[in-house]
Amino acid sequence: MALNLRQKQTECVIRMLNLNQPVNPTGTANEEVYKMLIYDKFCQNILSPLIHVKDLRKHGVTLYFLIDKDRKPVNDVPAVYFVQPTNSNIQRIIADASRSLYDSFYLNFSSSIPRPLLEDLASGTLNSDSIHRISKVLDQYLEFVTLEDNLFSLSQKSTYVQLNDPSAGDKDVEDIIERVVNGLFCVLATLAVVPIIRCPRGGPAEMVASALDQKLRDHLLSKNNLFSEGGGFVSSFQRPVLCIFDRNFELSAGIQHDFRYRPLVHDILGLKLNRLSVPGEKGGMKSYELDSSDPFWMANGSLEFPEVAVEIETQLNKYKKDVDDVNKRTGGTAGVEFDGTDLIGNTKHLMNAVNSLPELTERKQVIDKHTNIATVLLGEIKERSLDAYVKKENDMMVRGGIDRNELLSVLKGKGTKIDKLRFAIMYIISAETINPSEVEAVEAALRESEVDTSAFQYVKKIKSLNVSLASANSASRNNIVDWAEKLYGQSISAVTAGMKNLLSGDRQLALTRTVEALMEGKPNPEIDSYLVFDPRAPKSSSGTSSSHLKGPFKEAIVFMIGGGNYVEYGSLQDLAKQQQPVKQVIYGTTEILTGAEFVEQLSVLGQKMGLGSSVATSSATH
Repeated sequence: MALNLRQKQTECVIRMLNLNQPVNPTGTANEEVYKMLIYDKFCQNILSPLIHVKDLRKHGVTLYFLIDKDRKPVNDVPAVYFVQPTNSNIQRIIADASRSLYDSFYLNFSSSIPRPLLEDLASGTLNSDSIHRISKVLDQYLEFVTLEDNLFSLSQKSTYVQLNDPSAGDKDVEDIIERVVNGLFCVLATLAVVPIIRCPRGGPAEMVASALDQKLRDHLLSKNNLFSEGGGFVSSFQRPVLCIFDRNFELSAGIQHDFRYRPLVHDILGLKLNRLSVPGEKGGMKSYELDSSDPFWMANGSLEFPEVAVEIETQLNKYKKDVDDVNKRTGGTAGVEFDGTDLIGNTKHLMNAVNSLPELTERKQVIDKHTNIATVLLGEIKERSLDAYVKKENDMMVRGGIDRNELLSVLKGKGTKIDKLRFAIMYIISAETINPSEVEAVEAALRESEVDTSAFQYVKKIKSLNVSLASANSASRNNIVDWAEKLYGQSISAVTAGMKNLLSGDRQLALTRTVEALMEGKPNPEIDSYLVFDPRAPKSSSGTSSSHLKGPFKEAIVFMIGGGNYVEYGSLQDLAKQQQPVKQVIYGTTEILTGAEFVEQLSVLGQKMGLGSSVATSSATH
């Protein structure tokens, strides 16, 4: 497919490691230069899913360090710095240059370095007489973490809390919006595409869309801009659509339990930067990588857990059969007299066997890894009755409610405090009407389990402000929204945009349904009010929807402000594969959150508003 974010970002990183020299087809520079690599924590996270230590060696990197560690001088060696453009990093670089730690400095900033910092760098190195050591200063526009070909995160922590904090001033919100826009700009610059931008009206999504549109316009005015490679005017049919949403568009997807392999592994085992640790069979922790180099993970990530267990069994039996075949072929036949012709046949078999050994060993390692992961998952599922949570949450979303006894039995049954809290929040989101006595019973059950109810209270409060919206028509709805926003911070715009953003019978998320409609580009009441921005078009026509901006689109980039998850990612990938012909959807977010992490952010907001019980939040995670 045309947009391969992971590949493009990896190419940029490799070029950077080779001192920004052109790289030959084998992926290395023509002249081998040994060098150091210095990065900060954020840039380490960018590199980690893309490049392994052995790859660093291939590109001549012999030593690598975090920038804030004390380092000894290394003579006659260039150093490649890959850091965020922050004041502390600039001061550290000036100190390193003035101490002549390395022969020459190649400075690569993860995003565009602001003018004042560049001037600080120049004056600092000039004053310490070390400016001659600075060989290159480059903006790399790589300030995002690519986890899979179609998945990225800006790694911006707690954006949801910051955007919905009732005490946040305009300046705070503008700063966050600017950070998100800069991150998205880096993604688009790396892909070298200028998309058509679509978003719902109001709230953070429109703020980001309009600021990104302006940033792209300003950038396209300069002659040698980052998007000129495409050359000339590209018709809108070749351009992707960028759909921007805010987490409040569909709160439930960030909270619900899910039974598919990828979301389960993330939610329960805490998959971070494609790595996780699980208890090994013989005690101790085992660390695993789950990325595109693992064929089983790529093929089965979207299957339900029981299907994954069956698939592991199938692969294991196939492996055993292949090993038996090799043994049979090389074992010779008993009781047959030896003659020369058989020797040639046997040698051939032996050669084949030897050649198939590495592949068999690799397959066995993958099977063992997933057997171990699945065993740990199964233990958690049984202990916490996660299958029941998944089933009942889905039923609630489809039916718009749940029997009271069933509801309370879940809250008094198995599961961690956070499981129960998530279930209670799913109940409040899915309920078509709020029954006060039922809600009180839920709160009492949560308190009985010593669960901090701040997050539950927060969602309940927002829901009560929105209940009137569900029945109101769109004109009066906007008035209520405006009133609620003034009363209550920025969050209200669409927490239940709402009552209809519930899972339909076939479990398609509202996000997926909306993205499908935006890619099709046919008239559709759900998206007719969505704004359109085309940074390449004259300003006057922006915001209106001329027909060529409507699609259909072969490629989409979907961005969720305030935290995304593997549930939405999986749902969008399924959508892309089901299309005829197959389309491509890249999913990105400010940060990837487990259900527990997102609920924690809701709790923080609840506490900021003085809602909820006084049980310490930390206890809720145990």
